[in-house]
Amino acid sequence: MKRTIGFLSLVFLSISAPGLASAQDAATGERLFRQRCASCHTLQPGQNRIGPTLAGIVGRKAGSVEGARYSPKMRELDVTWDAAQLDSFIANPRAMVPGTTMTVSVANAADRASITAYLTGLAAAN
Repeated sequence: MKRTIGFLSLVFLSISAPGLASAQDAATGERLFRQRCASCHTLQPGQNRIGPTLAGIVGRKAGSVEGARYSPKMRELDVTWDAAQLDSFIANPRAMVPGTTMTVSVANAADRASITAYLTGLAAAN
């Protein structure tokens, strides 16, 4: 009986652990977003700052927010944002889009993963 309970506990933990890690990444991502992104970007639809709103970024074509200021290269970029594209962009914006006006990069892979988890989670919630 104790073996069965122990085994079932392990199964439960292995099933729930990815969800817990994802939630933790999103919480860390929210904090990192506020620290590193929020001075230029908002999450409110229709409200642009120096950079475009990031509300609905996942699944949106790059350079397509109405009223946002984009570099010509960003407007020409043929990318629909997903977690992988966001990770690549925030790792080194100017390598992905030469001439972009975005100057902030996030070198730390874990921080990028947390930020993209946060933005992806917001998209899934809407």
